[in-house]
Amino acid sequence: MKKKFNKFNEEAERQRLFLMGEYERARRAQGFSLIAGVDEAGRGPLAGPVVACAVILPEDAFIRGLDDSKRLSAKKRAGLNIILREKAAAYGIGVIGGDVIDRVNIRQATFLAMAEALKNLKTAPDYVLFDGLDAPPCAIPHEAIVHGDARCASIAAASIIAKEYRDALMLEYDARYPSYGFASHKGYGTPEHIAAVLSRGPCPIHRLSFIGKYVRHT
Repeated sequence: MKKKFNKFNEEAERQRLFLMGEYERARRAQGFSLIAGVDEAGRGPLAGPVVACAVILPEDAFIRGLDDSKRLSAKKRAGLNIILREKAAAYGIGVIGGDVIDRVNIRQATFLAMAEALKNLKTAPDYVLFDGLDAPPCAIPHEAIVHGDARCASIAAASIIAKEYRDALMLEYDARYPSYGFASHKGYGTPEHIAAVLSRGPCPIHRLSFIGKYVRHT
């Protein structure tokens, strides 16, 4: 049965999305036009890469349901991922693996992933909105927004694409290393995952610096 249209719900959603576009509008008022939102997925897992995404949304974009990826169900996130890839003016992905994370630490690896995502945009931005307390080194005018994935439209879009891209990678790793359950926990430190590491040892995509920290206290 077709869902009945509710003009009040529609107006509430438009108002919510209007508020999420506040940062982009403010920068356009300053003369910037190509504004990229940047976020990452996978800072905390014991295995797999950290993935960042940079997204430039069209000025008139209205993407119903757009929100922080952590607030969305898997089904809604997957649907929005398709819509965002179609509607974005540009998006780029950056992937930094566990070996680099172990070598430089997760903060620096996240910054490297963000820089790679920006470099992979087909259109260079003239302003960048980063999610987080601070921003990586960036020659482009920029700012960091705390909880930006919940407060800023382009960062929310980046959070969704980054999460979906990383989850897809973890499904591939699950097929390659089926003993660890990557398809279910995506590399995070669940009891199942830690038990598998204790039983079998780490596989090539594990972050050895993270394994030592978490497994040692199990």
